[in-house]
Amino acid sequence: MAADVPRHTTASRATDRPGDASPFALGLLLRRAHWRAAAAMGEVLRPLGVELRHFAVLIELVNHGPTVQRDLVAATGSDKAGIMRVVDDLERKGLAVRKAVPGDRRVRAVEITPQGLELFDAAHVAAGPLAEQLVAELGPGESEQLTALLTRFAHPADDEA
Repeated sequence: MAADVPRHTTASRATDRPGDASPFALGLLLRRAHWRAAAAMGEVLRPLGVELRHFAVLIELVNHGPTVQRDLVAATGSDKAGIMRVVDDLERKGLAVRKAVPGDRRVRAVEITPQGLELFDAAHVAAGPLAEQLVAELGPGESEQLTALLTRFAHPADDEA
């Protein structure tokens, strides 16, 4: 079997360095950019008493209104147990509430509270300067270009159909 494996490959190995030509290069760059942005957002959210995982749920609740937990799982990329913990945290902090869904006694929808909306708005105000720092090394127009490209990448046209 070992004879079937080529000894020397011409493919580039993923290195996570600038100029990496491997097929993993884009994914590695996106991962590094995510880590940097997530760490910065975490610094903004920490003084407000929440983490990025909590804020991700608040974003969904602001965007879509009351949402059942299974939909929060799909929207945030979390799992059932993780969403349960996050919603429990949000309820304890008074940022969200669970409410019965008419017609199905087993299902609960999560809804943001006025206090949750206040925190959501405060986070956006606090994040302004940080967002500018994240793109400070980019040239004129590059921040907008990066945002446009990442938006197209994250939301392909066939997702909108």
